[in-house]
Amino acid sequence: MNMPVPQPWVRICTVEDIPRLGSRVVERSSGNIAVFRSATDTVFALLDHCPHKGGPLSQGIVHGESVTCPLHSWHIDLGTGEARAPDVGCARRFPVKVENGDVFLSLD
Repeated sequence: MNMPVPQPWVRICTVEDIPRLGSRVVERSSGNIAVFRSATDTVFALLDHCPHKGGPLSQGIVHGESVTCPLHSWHIDLGTGEARAPDVGCARRFPVKVENGDVFLSLD
């Protein structure tokens, strides 16, 4: 059985490059990734595409550990990508880690 080989971690920026309660966008041909920073400096990464109508999550308002889509106000959990009830849907999540202030993504 062939197991997929995980891609290496890719350094994308420093934590300080991401505005607190804001985001940065990593542009990719297969879909942009929104990288968010919470008030407690926790970093999350989601596909920059709301599961509802495809709104740019990177342009939403970050509060706690969720983001509100700018198009129709869906609340998306940054840790899981899941829409908060009563809405249903999920934005793809990307593994992210922070080492010595640098932010790394796994782009599998």
